[in-house]
Amino acid sequence: YLLCGRLIYEFFTQSTKRAMRSIRNSASVIKKVYVPKYIYPLSNVTANFVTFLISLLVLVCFVAYYYFFSEQPPHITPYVFLAIVPIITLFILSVGVGLILSTLAVFFKDIEYLYEVFCMLLFYATPIIYKLETLKIQSEVVKLALMANPLYSIIQMFRDCVLFGEMMNPKHIIYSSCFSIVTVIIGLVLFYKKQDKFILHI
Repeated sequence: YLLCGRLIYEFFTQSTKRAMRSIRNSASVIKKVYVPKYIYPLSNVTANFVTFLISLLVLVCFVAYYYFFSEQPPHITPYVFLAIVPIITLFILSVGVGLILSTLAVFFKDIEYLYEVFCMLLFYATPIIYKLETLKIQSEVVKLALMANPLYSIIQMFRDCVLFGEMMNPKHIIYSSCFSIVTVIIGLVLFYKKQDKFILHI
């Protein structure tokens, strides 16, 4: 349970952090060679995505161990193959956030430090080490705020498929997919509007 949430959270934070710094870190290349600038944040997210896919082998080993040696083995069903849905959704979300952050980081260097704090808050606002259902939260507004976190929906979908052998909640699929697509659109529009001014600030 913990590993499922942790792997997804780590990929999202690490890939978006690297994407955020990609334009500034590639300043010397950008000034000398013309390459479509979106390649830099996209390549950083993709590189982390490959690492994430490899790290899923650790999860496979854990599941296999508990399946054969635990008194309460995980419930493995054909729904496990649907895990590709939250994984692709996570990649799209990371690309969108990476494009937004890489653009902002060119003009506002302090965004890097603010994002570090945000990632720390995101860890505790995402059900990685706890279950949202077990929290004694009286306020419906707070519950909705926690559930509005797109990582919540993605992690829940992934756990449903891999750990619980269940069909994903359609609401999670719709919300996370729409949020990710909108984020990519915003990221692309912002990036393309500002990319010609990057050379003046890096």
